[in-house]
Amino acid sequence: MQTIFRGRHFIDLEDFTKEEVDTMIDVSMDLKKKFAMGIATPYLQNQTTFLIFFEQSTRTRNSMEAGLAQLGGHAGFLDGSTMQVSHGETEKDTAIILSRFGHGIACRYCNWGIGNKYLREMAKYATVPIMNLQCDLYHPFQGLADLMTMKEKIGDLKRVKVSIIWAYAESHKKPISVPVSQLLLFPRYGMDVVLAHPKGWELPDWVIEKARANAAKYGGTVTVTNNEAEAYEGAHIVIPKNWGSWVNDQTGLTTTGAVKVVDEKLMAQKSWKCTEAKMATADKDVMYMHALPADRNNEVENSVIDGPHSIVYDEAENRLHTAKGVMTLLMGGR
Repeated sequence: MQTIFRGRHFIDLEDFTKEEVDTMIDVSMDLKKKFAMGIATPYLQNQTTFLIFFEQSTRTRNSMEAGLAQLGGHAGFLDGSTMQVSHGETEKDTAIILSRFGHGIACRYCNWGIGNKYLREMAKYATVPIMNLQCDLYHPFQGLADLMTMKEKIGDLKRVKVSIIWAYAESHKKPISVPVSQLLLFPRYGMDVVLAHPKGWELPDWVIEKARANAAKYGGTVTVTNNEAEAYEGAHIVIPKNWGSWVNDQTGLTTTGAVKVVDEKLMAQKSWKCTEAKMATADKDVMYMHALPADRNNEVENSVIDGPHSIVYDEAENRLHTAKGVMTLLMGGR
């Protein structure tokens, strides 16, 4: 177990060793146990974290706000559209000033080609931890919560087949950050990871290369396919979720906010939907996961997401416990 975390930034789980990720999971599980028992955990008493959101949020915002309150601290919510950023204030100035006001800065900025650069720039000047609440490339809190949920349900994850599957959705053109974080993280635990998507919805080549390097190091595998059936067949965990075609097509690109893009290219992929029939080809004890919110009846049938194989609410709850674990280590640890 590694114990030196205080003051570090949390932008990408690849910035942490596997042993450090294990510590985050262990601390999160301990906090979850204490939460269940009603044991107070005032590890961040009188500390403040500023939450900057350029996009909407339910789980991320509330897991951070509730989590910090349960740790004895306070969260300050900042809407990116009403900050001085809209008048040209730089990442540098924002990071320096908020560092002087509090103890942590967390930010969600998902716009393609902008979000991760914004976070990295703040990290250059902040004197407190910068935490990534989702950018255009990574969603480390979601990846950590997914891993924690899998460990709770299965234990040893070696040779577990987990399939990250593109699914049709119309709500908005979503970031690639969730599948990227999952694809980079899961092979580090020896899992057999399948990435399935239609042509045109590829993830960056460097992500595939890094994921395969992680698999080679830790004994897992990474398979990339355009065959949806291959991903479902015999899978122990399926994660059918939409992401945008940002790598190949920047239609809908803006500096702030999510954009709805429904065109002929997208509509031609309506068959990429998680159904009971497809789930029946997976392992008999297959688990269905989704970061939520799901585009019901487009991404997935209600009978699947509300059925006996779904663990989405356990997965969502773990967003709280992993948020608390990360903040405890980065803001209150050694």
